[in-house]
Amino acid sequence: MDAQHDHLTTTTSPEAPARYPRPPVSLAEAETVWRDLAGAATAPGAKPETVRLAVIVALTRATGARYGDLLRCTVDSLDLGPEAARSGEGSVVVLHGKHRTPLEHRLDAGTVVLLRTWLEVRTELCADLEGSPPRALLLTVHHTHDQGTTVVSGLPITKQGLVLSWRRHVLRTNARWAGIRPPLPTRFEQVRRAWAGRPLE
Repeated sequence: MDAQHDHLTTTTSPEAPARYPRPPVSLAEAETVWRDLAGAATAPGAKPETVRLAVIVALTRATGARYGDLLRCTVDSLDLGPEAARSGEGSVVVLHGKHRTPLEHRLDAGTVVLLRTWLEVRTELCADLEGSPPRALLLTVHHTHDQGTTVVSGLPITKQGLVLSWRRHVLRTNARWAGIRPPLPTRFEQVRRAWAGRPLE
């Protein structure tokens, strides 16, 4: 009985290492993710999924938002300035958390460029849809299958869709940089937390 008691005491001790939450990547690693995707998304012939993923990373970097917060963003959440003007700073209003607290965040010029690129891609994705295009900012970029149902491109993406998109990027990136860079985590939350609470200067 004493041995059992000692075992319980040890496993519940405050000094015992916690398994969760998993540690975030370093800020330098997170910034590398941002730079790589921003460069790939603005290159000629960039794939729509790459542009969308770059936008997700850019908005997360600027706002600390989780997937659920970003999925609530619409095109009306953005203020990117006059379309004809040279890209400068913009802003986005994000509804944070379960209470959907609205907060306005500044967007730097690089993020504004990415968002304008995505809005162009987004228009093309919605071109073949019947009726009014969805207002959701983040859309599917190709036909997908969700629980046996085919979902066409140009419709609001789900959280699971974002999870799978990030994992595909991680698999490609880790294979490319194996032995050179630390591997990226399959959970985007570990990247998000590197920026959360660190407002950009």
